[in-house]
Amino acid sequence: KGIPYEFADRVFEQIRGFGEYGFPESHAASFALIAYATAWLKCHHPAAFLCALLNAQPMGFYSAATLIEDSKRHAVEIGPIDVQVSQWDCTLETIDDTPTSFRVRMGLRFVKGLSGINGHRIVSERKGGPYHSIRTFGERTHLPSATLDTLAECGAFDCFHPDRRQALWQTFAQQPKHADSFDLTEPESAVALEELDALETIEWDYETSFHSPRGHPLGPLRDTLTQQGLPDAIGIQSIANKTLIRYAGIVICRQRPGTANGVVFMTLEDETGFVNLIIRERVYENYRLIARTQSFLGVSGKIQNENGIVHLLADELWIPSLDQQPDPVKSRDFH
Repeated sequence: KGIPYEFADRVFEQIRGFGEYGFPESHAASFALIAYATAWLKCHHPAAFLCALLNAQPMGFYSAATLIEDSKRHAVEIGPIDVQVSQWDCTLETIDDTPTSFRVRMGLRFVKGLSGINGHRIVSERKGGPYHSIRTFGERTHLPSATLDTLAECGAFDCFHPDRRQALWQTFAQQPKHADSFDLTEPESAVALEELDALETIEWDYETSFHSPRGHPLGPLRDTLTQQGLPDAIGIQSIANKTLIRYAGIVICRQRPGTANGVVFMTLEDETGFVNLIIRERVYENYRLIARTQSFLGVSGKIQNENGIVHLLADELWIPSLDQQPDPVKSRDFH
């Protein structure tokens, strides 16, 4: 739907053209159709496109976190995991009851260590009415204490307690009780726990669900990065060709094609977008250890900006020096 019929007919005619020399042409035509349809869906139905990709994970080139961050930059609203409304898979929710405007609600399938059986139990138990507290949630679902802890840490109990440390403290009450050696009659006093800051919130998200609908790991650090003269990805797009710059970003993939004469390609990401990095063999060998292992990577090099295509040609690699460091993020390496 929405794809010009004359284009589709022409492509399908090419695909049917399997003759003695037909395969390369038909193969290219089929990929052209897939690329066109994918681009059309991403442009006109970005929320549905993201939802489908997330429910098909693991697949493709990019991680769920990268797909989510890109969608947020294209104005797709992401609803966090919530035991009151999340299904097992990701779903679409209307925004302000507008039938053509959707947010993506993250599914329970992204909670680290949560089995399908337990995830579906959470959904099934909601048919008897909403959960009213962490205590009643535990009593109705009978989930293991470790699972309750993870749900608290990933923010799935924010509907009860927006303070995650307090929510985590409450999950301890759901753990099996053992006979005490002493009869303690004094009631337990309330515990004051420090709230998570923005960076800690995002890090807890990544540690428990491999993504964060609440922000990018470098978002809370942007002021510090700017003070050190380090631009963001969107700013790099307007820097003139052959300009020497320094940049720091999260490594999301590393590639070393066999036909590239030892050149390594990396994609770095921050809260505004991507930076494509080219590392020649000599530079890669000089900085091999941090090039292969560092998640948060600093680069000094020269901008290549030609016809709107921007790359950063690396001369040096280094570890950024910040008072706060983002937790390591898993990347797709050498696949």
